[in-house]
Amino acid sequence: MTQTTSRPRAAEQALVLLSVCLAAAAMPLTFTGPAVALPAIGKVLGGSPIGLNWVTNAFMLTFGSSLMAMGGLADAYGRKRVFLAGVGAFALLSLALALAPDLLWLDLGRAAQGGAAAAAFSSGMAALAQEFEGAARTRAFSIVGTSFGVGLALGPIASGLMIDAFGWRSIFALVVGLAVLALALGARFLRETRDPNAAGLDWPGALSFTLALALFTYGILLAPERGWTDRTVLGVLAGSVVLFIAFGVIERHVTRPMLDLTLFRYPRFVGVQLLAAAPAYAFVVLLILLPVRFIGVEGMGEIAAGRLMIALSAPLLVLPIAAGLLTRRLAPAAICGAGLLICAAGLFWLSRVPLGSEAMGVALPMALIGIGISLPWGLMDGLAVSVVPKERAGMATGIFSTTRVAGEGVALAVVSAVLSALTANHLAAGGPAAHAGPAAQRLVTGDIGSAAAALPQMSRAALVQSYGDAFATLLLMLCAITIVTAVVVFAFLGRRAAQETEPGAEAEERLCTSQV
Repeated sequence: MTQTTSRPRAAEQALVLLSVCLAAAAMPLTFTGPAVALPAIGKVLGGSPIGLNWVTNAFMLTFGSSLMAMGGLADAYGRKRVFLAGVGAFALLSLALALAPDLLWLDLGRAAQGGAAAAAFSSGMAALAQEFEGAARTRAFSIVGTSFGVGLALGPIASGLMIDAFGWRSIFALVVGLAVLALALGARFLRETRDPNAAGLDWPGALSFTLALALFTYGILLAPERGWTDRTVLGVLAGSVVLFIAFGVIERHVTRPMLDLTLFRYPRFVGVQLLAAAPAYAFVVLLILLPVRFIGVEGMGEIAAGRLMIALSAPLLVLPIAAGLLTRRLAPAAICGAGLLICAAGLFWLSRVPLGSEAMGVALPMALIGIGISLPWGLMDGLAVSVVPKERAGMATGIFSTTRVAGEGVALAVVSAVLSALTANHLAAGGPAAHAGPAAQRLVTGDIGSAAAALPQMSRAALVQSYGDAFATLLLMLCAITIVTAVVVFAFLGRRAAQETEPGAEAEERLCTSQV
């Protein structure tokens, strides 16, 4: 039983939800904005390709790896307390990032910002699980997911306009504004709740998981520069495997684990986690890679690129709600599987569109990808709530959010490395193989000038063509992975055997009949 004070009025509940939604909308701005600004950041601050990659990956890494730990802290020490601390730190760090003197400080600030965002998000979602019951809780979680989508939809164009008018440092101003509003509303209306049975944070589990994920991501990012057979790369990746194994052993033996591994016995729970990871490689990586392609390689302006990105993210503004309405007639598994297949069709279509095509030719397949991913996006949070116990709301939301966000960070690192390797293979066919790798790394970060300097014998058109061919191959790979995920998600979430023995089975029945 969770400790609570008197139940607030409906209006106060709405303001609590607004507070969490404002914080949720601010977070996607912190990775779509720097993606649009990455070429400009590289010109002003310089730095190596791996250093520029960390502008986006540092945030994603610390955000994803610390969500479960922050959820545990919220359960033990108070969800309101952790939420306010996280949002306050998020605002201050966002302001400090605008003043970063060099790339190293920017990367370090982004890592700290990710930890603060994890505290705000996990505690905010856990607080909502206590504020709302039944169908109202499902709607609240879906609204938060839609708010996240609003941040994704508006982030690229808003960032493009601000970069064009005030420079790249201005992209953090909107983030600070949303965080301050969330802080003010949370301080006034959020109730303090905690899990009375919490025994504090599982520090061994939290440290082993965070370090394992950090080493894995670092190894993936280092591989394009050093090579996959480099001793440092192999050592870092081996260290991550050892730490992941240690994490599993620790979680099996602690009294109050950060991650209840027994939940993975249930196919529907596994299906939800796969569904949470699907947008990472089918959608989110494009939010980072496409602005770099448009601005750095194709030579678009920030505003034009941001306007084009709306085609990808605008469906998230309306279709998640429509997906909730569809559950009155169709099973969530069918909607999610169909959405992923539509997304795969968009990825295939986009792979057939060459670089330099007209905006409409690029926007249409991007819109199809956005439409496809919007269908499961509107159901994921509600499904996640239906298969985890309410009593440990911080851990419960942390599992799903960690799978989603950590998957995004890992997917971005892996996809960037794959794109770099594919580009290097194409470049090696037209120039010295020894210089192809460094040139490919520069191309992947949008620095075509440095890539041309590394391979002076290749024309700019040849460099762009090599990058375009590699990008098309990457999209085909993502298409294949998305199709496989759609089949597995449909099979696992569609299972009804042993449903009554799973936690939250009754909640899922409510989801299918009452979600709006």
